[in-house]
Amino acid sequence: MKKILIIEDDLLISSLVQFRLKKDGYETHLVCDGNEGIKAIDEFLPDLIITDVMMPFRSGIEIIHHSKKTHPDTPIIVLSSLGEEEEVVLEAFNLGVADFIPKPFNPNELAIRVKRILK
Repeated sequence: MKKILIIEDDLLISSLVQFRLKKDGYETHLVCDGNEGIKAIDEFLPDLIITDVMMPFRSGIEIIHHSKKTHPDTPIIVLSSLGEEEEVVLEAFNLGVADFIPKPFNPNELAIRVKRILK
């Protein structure tokens, strides 16, 4: 069973994502801030990470930096509100993220992208 780490501080979004991915048979682990996210990357050892950009304590960019340094082959999907800076999204892609999904998004679209990345 593939393991997915969800790092998202919006409880509604994180619950929705977790529900949809569990329905598809993935094991999920949910954390709601950057510090917990970095800890969970090293302890949960996910097959895929889904992270927001704007997070408490540590940003999504810091989470991506950590993941790429310690687990370079783990793909990352970045979630971000449409109003957030293009430079941040560009930096995320330059760091090697697999995909970017703007909020609000359709959970079915996310599930399709997750399936494609984990094939």
